[in-house]
This record gives sequence, structure tokens and C-alpha cells, in this order.
Amino acid sequence: MDLDVYRQSAETFTEELMREYYRHHAGLQDSFEIEPIYARHADLFTRDAVEALRDLDARVTGDGDLRRRARMLLDFAVEGYVGEATKAVEELLARTEAGLTIEVDGERIGFREAPVVQANEADGGRRAEIEAALLTATRERLGPHHRELIERQHACATELGWPSYAEMCAHLKRIDLRALSTQTAAFADASGPSYVELLEPELRRTLGIGLDELRRADLPRFFRAAEQDRHFPAAKLTDSFTGTMRGLGIEVATQRGVTFDIGTRPNKSPRAFCAPVRVPGEVYLVVAPVGGWDDFATLFHEGGHTEHAANTDPALPFEFRCLGDNSISETYAFLMQHLVENPEWLARKLELDDPSELVAHAKAQRLVYLRRYAAKLGYELELHSAGGGASNLAVLADRYAELLGDALMIDWPTATFLADVDEGFYCACYLRAWALETHLRSHLCERFGPAWFDSADAGEVLRALWRDGQRLDAEELLEELTGERLDFGVVLADLGLG
Repeated sequence: MDLDVYRQSAETFTEELMREYYRHHAGLQDSFEIEPIYARHADLFTRDAVEALRDLDARVTGDGDLRRRARMLLDFAVEGYVGEATKAVEELLARTEAGLTIEVDGERIGFREAPVVQANEADGGRRAEIEAALLTATRERLGPHHRELIERQHACATELGWPSYAEMCAHLKRIDLRALSTQTAAFADASGPSYVELLEPELRRTLGIGLDELRRADLPRFFRAAEQDRHFPAAKLTDSFTGTMRGLGIEVATQRGVTFDIGTRPNKSPRAFCAPVRVPGEVYLVVAPVGGWDDFATLFHEGGHTEHAANTDPALPFEFRCLGDNSISETYAFLMQHLVENPEWLARKLELDDPSELVAHAKAQRLVYLRRYAAKLGYELELHSAGGGASNLAVLADRYAELLGDALMIDWPTATFLADVDEGFYCACYLRAWALETHLRSHLCERFGPAWFDSADAGEVLRALWRDGQRLDAEELLEELTGERLDFGVVLADLGLG
């Protein structure tokens, strides 16, 4: 195999696929034509290509950059091998979802638009009606496609010689998923006694209900934090981010190839995202506004991804610019997002005299997310391990509802047990990023004070990290930065719970 030729083709494939992803999920086109992209680059993902890169990975020794690049290329090839096998169903799933509508009291609402409508709906009964329609559509229209997708993922893992999809992902990502699950389960146990104490007053203040009345349908409205809208006007949304970057010595307006796609379209995905089509050089930040604080938090999260991609050194090899441990980019995303709940930032940037209510709400919301993702990891390990699988429908659906329901102490529906699964154990990237971000934020505060976001020197530290792309994994980056070991327990302390 000519590795230089392989890398050039791989980068072209990545660019074409990401541009198609952006255009479809930004609502710019209904089609999601990924099959022709795979066809143009079929040589990248053959069984022979996977085996050649597996052999390379086995032959390269040590812990240097050559080993890192070999591992990343193997991960890329296997992901592409799975993508080749699932491209048709992914295309069908995307088209179906984009064209899907639900009906609530005679009103037709786009499936992708419905969560935004739900978050802005003050009436709990109507939120529940929207939820019921969404769950029915998920189960009946999308469920068969999600099932086929996961079945094909599992088949690919066994074809390539791994005992299960879970073991394949753990090997390729170099993440001990079970050790991480043990840590996050310990977090869930330790945070349990404080969960009701933190969440109950915020539910009563924002929704007028207690935890015993909370339904999953109410969570989008709770996360929306509509009562804080007066502090987060839409007119300040973009300027708040660019102004914060300016405090770090970064002028977003002069960055080459950065596009903010902030607005509403009928088929625009409600899930915000950053699309790094070329790293650096062509990066899209996509947000479908809901309103208020949630928009600011979302913009800052995706802004963290955007700045990471936009500041990556163009001289780095393809692997370090476009592949690697996504926990790294998620860390920078959470670092920016958590500014929107930082009392010092709220006082300086939005002139809030007393941000205590907002800080309490954000703390409760973060705990909900942390416990939810800890439960997701446990569930996905069961789903993707040997003996699990989408064919064991009744058991898996009930297990999903049990784990998520126990974590959040509410009734959780079974309908999304296959839809609520990200490929490649991406939930592990989020969990590791929450821990790494806590370490990084502490490091910045110690060096530059609580207003580190107004320090050009802190900005230079971040730019130096961003320039390195994803050359290092989460453990390596933390070791280089502070000499500490990555441990999810720091998140408990950061929330003041341990």
C-alpha cells in the first residue's frame, strides 16, 4: 500500500463526506447522497486495505507519531468499512427523517423541527402530545432503519475478526470502555443523593413541577431555561462569542474559511454541529436557534469545535488534522460552553449582577446530562457486546428504559432504544471530554485567574493546543499539560458533590 496516496484519497473522501453532511443537516438540500462518495473512494475501505493497515499498526512500535498515525489510519479504514456497509441505510434514514412530519392537534410539524417547538412550548400537555407523536414516528418510521444500521455494524465487527462491536471500538479508539463505565457508574452512585436536592428546586422554578411529575417531554423546556431569556437576547448571540474570542486575542471575523450558519430552515437539524469540511480552511458552525440561554450554550459549544478546527496547523499530517481522539475537540467545546454558566463571564460579558439562579440551573442541567451519558455508556456496552444486538429487541428496549429511567429518576420511553445511539461509542468521547475539560479549566484558572477568558496569554495557550489538532489522545494531552491522570472523579468535585 502506498500510504501517501492512501492519505490523499482519504482526505478528499473526508472533505466530500463532511460537505454532504453539512448541506443536508443544515437544511440546504433534502438529499443525502453519500453512496456516490463511497463509490468514488471504494479502494479506501476494502478488506485488503483494512488488513494492510492492521498489519502496519502491528509492525510500528513505540509511542511516537508514527504509531499514532498508524492507529488513526486503521480506525479510519475500519470506520469506512462499516460506513460502506451501512451507507445505503444511512442515506435512507436521513431522507426519511428529513421528510417526516408529525401531527399535533391538526398541526403538521416537521420531525426535526419538533424538538425546537417542544422546547418553546410552555404548556406541559402539549409538550407531551409532541413527545408522543415523535416517539410513534421514531418507532414506526425510523425504528426499522435504526435496527438495520446496528445489525450491519455488528456484522462488520465479526467479519473483521472482533468478538463484538464494543471490543472493536475499544481497540480502535484505544479506550477501556469498561473501565470508563466503572468510573461513570461510581459517579452516578456518588451523585445520586445530591441529584434530587439540585434538580427539584430548579424544576419548580422553571417548570412549576417537582421531580415526581417530570416527564421526558419536559426536558427540552427545562434545558431551554426560558425564564432567563431577558439576559440572553438573540441580538447579542453572535457578538457574545466573537467578543469572548477577542478577549483571548482571537478575531473570528478575520479567520479564513469560518462560516456561522445561524438561522432557521424547515429541515435544518435541531442538533447543532460543527462541520470541518477542510481542516483548517473550510469550517461551518451550524445552529438552529431555540432562544435564550440554550442558544448561547450551544453556540459556544460548537464555537469551541470551530476554533479548534480553524486554528489547527495546516502543516500537520492528515491524521492529526482530521482523525484522532474526538474527546480532544469535545473538551474545547465544553470549555467554551461552560463559560455561559461561569459567574465571572456572566458578570463581565452580559453584566448580570446576580447570576446565582442561572448558575444553579446550569449545574442541575449538567448533572442531568452527566448521569444520562453514564447510563448511555452502560446501555451501549450491553447493546454492542457479544450476545447483545438489535435482534434481542424486547430485552434491550426494556433495559434501555430501565437504565436511563433509573439515572434520571423519571419514566423513560423504550421507543428510542436504537435511535438514541451514536456510532463508534461517541458517548465515551463526551464523558472523557467532561473530565478533561475540568482539568483544563482548572489549569487555566490557576495560571490566569478566574477571568482567564479575558487573557490573551490564555488564548495563546489554547491556540498552541488547537494547533496540535488531535495528535494526542485525552490521556496524553493531560499528561503533557499537567502531569495528571484522567479520572472522571474530578467532575464530581467540580460540581461540589465530592
